[in-house]
Formats: sequence, structure tokens, C-alpha cells
Amino acid sequence: MTTGQDLLELSPVMPVVVIDDADDAVPTARALLAGGIGVIELTLRTPAALSAIERVAAEVPDIVIGAGTVTSPDQAKQAADAGAKFLVTPGCTDAVVDACFDSGLPFLPGASTVSEAMRLAERGLSALKFFPAEASGGVAYLKSIAGPLPSLKFCPTGGITVASAPSYLALPNVGCIGGSWLTSPLATRDFAKIEKLAAEAAKL
Repeated sequence: MTTGQDLLELSPVMPVVVIDDADDAVPTARALLAGGIGVIELTLRTPAALSAIERVAAEVPDIVIGAGTVTSPDQAKQAADAGAKFLVTPGCTDAVVDACFDSGLPFLPGASTVSEAMRLAERGLSALKFFPAEASGGVAYLKSIAGPLPSLKFCPTGGITVASAPSYLALPNVGCIGGSWLTSPLATRDFAKIEKLAAEAAKL
């Protein structure tokens, strides 16, 4: 896996996961993998995140582990050092995009406007995260920009549900979607339910 475009082809749904306890990371990754999802975006929103990435990278090598919510150059480097195989950013400041390039890892930079998408395209990036998807116009927005920006493909994330997922995935400029619903059972450590949700998502 060498490019952002490759990331979009790993799974129809990329689980967006918030880990509060690093001990939950490996069983979560194993449950997703057992359900047929071979990729995980573990967000850098908690103090446990980097440790969680390290554990998944070491103990569940068959899943492609990425770091999400990368909002600073330091985080890009820390995530790469922890073993992340890709990076995802919610937005696209020059400093963060530069750091993602410097990491050598494939990455999905976040964009929610046509101008942001065009700026990223100018830098040679054709696979982007569309965030926050629902709040930024959702399916109708992505459909309307497919014409003027035909070379770009998106992973929309933010507010997408299992019910709305198919309408996103039907768009020609959507490669996959990001979804947090797959790991909602984490609150009760119901890993069997995570596996079930992953199996349903893998068929979308």
C-alpha cells in the first residue's frame, strides 16, 4: 500500500475508532478483522491513542492500522513512530500536509470545500477525506463536485450511519466511507457485537 488511492480500496467502510483504554485496542482490531474489515483508523483524540496504535501494529499485523485526527506535525511523526501505516487529517494546513509527506506514509488529508480540495490536488493528492461529511452537505455536495473535480476521490467521514452509507458508496467519487458506528459497542466492551457490525459493513 503506497498511496492514498490504495487506502480507499481496502474496505467499503473504514472504522473510525476512539480508544480510551489501550487494553481495548487489540481485541477491537481482532473483532473488526474477524468481521472482514482489514483497516482501522485509530484517532489521536485520547492519551491512550499512540499506545493503542503500537499494540495493534505489533499484535494484529493483518489489519492495516492508521492514525486519524492528525492535527499537528508532531502528531504525524509520533503516529509514524508508533507503527501507523497511514495518516488521516481532519483539515489541510500546509504544516500538517508537509509533515504527512515527510512521514513517507500514505495519507488522506481532510477537505470540506472545493478550494481545499483543489489546493490538495495541486500538491499531487487525489484521495482525500471529506469531513465533516453530513454537516458539509453530504451526498448532495459530493455529487455536485464530481463534475468539476473528476480526478478526486473521497472518503467521507462524519455523521454517516449504516443507513446512509449505501447512498455515499454509490457515488463515483467515493472510494470508501469512514464510520464510527462499527465500534459503538466499545462502551460495554462487546467485541462480539463489533465483529457483527463489521461483518455487515464489509458487505456494503
